[in-house]
Amino acid sequence: MYGIVNRAIEELIIEKFGIDKWEQVKTKAGFDSEGFMTLKPYPDALTFKLVGAASEILNVPADTLLEAFGEYWILYTAEKGYGEMLNLAGDSFPSFLKNLNMLHGRVTNLMPELAPPQFECRNEKENSIELIYRSHRNGMIPMLYGLIKGLAKRFEKEVEITELESSVEENTTVIFLLTWS
Repeated sequence: MYGIVNRAIEELIIEKFGIDKWEQVKTKAGFDSEGFMTLKPYPDALTFKLVGAASEILNVPADTLLEAFGEYWILYTAEKGYGEMLNLAGDSFPSFLKNLNMLHGRVTNLMPELAPPQFECRNEKENSIELIYRSHRNGMIPMLYGLIKGLAKRFEKEVEITELESSVEENTTVIFLLTWS
């Protein structure tokens, strides 16, 4: 994952738990550098080590941290210079969801080694849509829950997420029903 992801994890932990906790997380994860370069790719294993270390040190389940991070990520990216790109992805919750692959395509221009998940929308109704998520990364579903909740908040919606189907073989594929008010 790119440094922007790890930097956002760092800032979330510092904001919610303080710099001392972040230093403990870094040490436990074996990361001894001062910070992350936003547009530099880092091994996925480092991100998972940071989450695992944070889970232990903060005594918070990793899934809970990932979900909180997903929600935080929406605000974080908008504040860190990607707000215009987010605005171009859609002016409503369902249109944004339908443009996720396009958004990731634009980000890939800045981050050529990015390996984003793929999304597909189907069965759209007035207040619901099915979202199909496919990724080569396992273990990211809690973060996706947070991302969906953060996006819904961005569009001033309350969203209910129901997992309809899931498959974790070589890749993760999950079909969600998203219902909002």
